Amino acid sequence: MATERVTFTGHSGIKLAARLDLPDGPHLGTALFAHCFTCSKDIPAARRIAGRLAGMGIAVLRFDFTGLGHSEGEFENTSFSSNVSDLVAASNYLKERDMAPGMLIGHSLGGAAVLRAADSLPSVKAVVTLGAPFDPGHVTHNFADALPKIQAEGTAEVNLGGRPFRIGRAFVEDVAAENLAPAIAGLKRALLVMHAPRDTIVGVENATQIFTAARHPKSFVTLDNADHLITNSADAEYAAEVIAAWAGRYMDLRPPAPPIGAPEGVVRVAEADPEGFLQDVNAGPLHHTVADEPLAYGGTNKGMSPYGYLAAGLGACTSMTIRMYARRKEWPLEHVSVDVTHDKVHAQDAGNGANTKIDTFQRKIHLTGNLTDDQRQRLLEIADKCPVHKTLESSSEIETSLATA
Repeated sequence: MATERVTFTGHSGIKLAARLDLPDGPHLGTALFAHCFTCSKDIPAARRIAGRLAGMGIAVLRFDFTGLGHSEGEFENTSFSSNVSDLVAASNYLKERDMAPGMLIGHSLGGAAVLRAADSLPSVKAVVTLGAPFDPGHVTHNFADALPKIQAEGTAEVNLGGRPFRIGRAFVEDVAAENLAPAIAGLKRALLVMHAPRDTIVGVENATQIFTAARHPKSFVTLDNADHLITNSADAEYAAEVIAAWAGRYMDLRPPAPPIGAPEGVVRVAEADPEGFLQDVNAGPLHHTVADEPLAYGGTNKGMSPYGYLAAGLGACTSMTIRMYARRKEWPLEHVSVDVTHDKVHAQDAGNGANTKIDTFQRKIHLTGNLTDDQRQRLLEIADKCPVHKTLESSSEIETSLATA
């Protein structure tokens, strides 16, 4: 994942700091991430979710709201409405880069903000909330003791998460007056509500209210034992995987046009990182992946190694061949998986007397189903009929030439 540090102009003309996480391969879509109250773009949950989505081809812009993180401005002069305006400004920045967001993701109060902002962003097709409050005024519970002083003096310093913040009267009045129910009912976008039942900051009843107020298409996914900030990496990874899988149904994630000169039947490999070993792999016009080397070999470990792909080809072909045979015989094969390992061993250890090293691929085939011993043995024999197996066992010729300009 490549990350750009960028700035754009916020709602009041000041500069907001952002990170744009970009896919290593084709850019299929863009998401805009709004962080939680008094948090920043760099909290672990935002980083992990953005990284996983970038791996799925979805670029993610995460930015610091006015007065937070590395952004300019004074936090005490902001409000819920100004956060919404900053989201619109972020969307406009992406639109100028021809990357208009197709999805909004909001965490906690950021979730309430994306629900409010969605109607102003025609490019958005999907909205995701993580631990979001149904009533934005809920956030004032975090500094309830300071409310009388804020009302009387116009501002007060409060301690949130061990850090001091100045909260202004305008912020309190703004969130108190906000009513999200009409915006949620009129969302006209696919909605994914994610919430942890044990969230002690924003109770799960908020998710129920958001979900009930929304019209279809809408989905709810529990984050089980996650805390409000989704600090556990496994919880953040799970949230990202669900979001990526769900978004594909509603966002237009069409891959880009195939590279010129790479028609069906041609695999084109082009280096993506001249300083390392990362490679873009396009198999005809429809399929893209990346290849790399492990860190120990000077790579960045962003994709399988060339030998990994060779082993994957053998394993995939083996599994397909077994399934095809069992299907034709109508045998009760429920599932097949193939573990493939590769190594170089001395030829004499492989039964060949030569004192050289040869490539050895070891396959361990797992068959699930009510199969007889004879059927299992026959499927083991069929594995050797796999075309890739035959190619690797036989001698092959490789013809190489320089392409003309």
